[in-house]
Amino acid sequence: MRTAEVRRTTGETDVTVVLELDGAGRGDIATGCGFLDHMLTLFARHGRFDLTVRAKGDTWVDDHHTVEDVGIALGDAFAKALGDKRGVTRYGDTALPMDEALILTAVDLSGRGLLCCDLAIPTEKVGTFDTQLVEEFLGAFARRADITLHARQLAGQNSHHIIEGTFKSLARSLRAAVAIDPAAAGEIPSTKGVL
Repeated sequence: MRTAEVRRTTGETDVTVVLELDGAGRGDIATGCGFLDHMLTLFARHGRFDLTVRAKGDTWVDDHHTVEDVGIALGDAFAKALGDKRGVTRYGDTALPMDEALILTAVDLSGRGLLCCDLAIPTEKVGTFDTQLVEEFLGAFARRADITLHARQLAGQNSHHIIEGTFKSLARSLRAAVAIDPAAAGEIPSTKGVL
């Protein structure tokens, strides 16, 4: 079972993430940030990850610390659940349409945490959610999961659609990358012998 449980406690947040990579897409999310809950629920569904997230943070300040620390804890959970990455496909990419928005994500379980993000979200808020936090979340997640993540907006004008398309695309790219490759079961997918 490729599973992990991670707890991150700081002076600003208390976050617990439970992840099963080979799940059925069940999300049980309560972060105190409604829009983030929505994004992580659909992330679990489209990635077919079983994901439980509980977070309490200083949301009376704003959502920044909570969103970033959830990204950190989720990244840590992915890294822990993947272990040495033996047998994984390693790469995944998805071009995902979300109404007028078209989002491309590509991931490499490289062992090198990097985010390359090109999203042009036209509004500062979706409801009460600060749209700048999308890149904060993605960066924290990529660094802590030790993955290379490219997220690129190919089309789109609606902020909600752009962000939702990004989370769905990322989930499907990760689903492909973490899948066990039957032809290479037990192998590390690198000429270095380590990821």
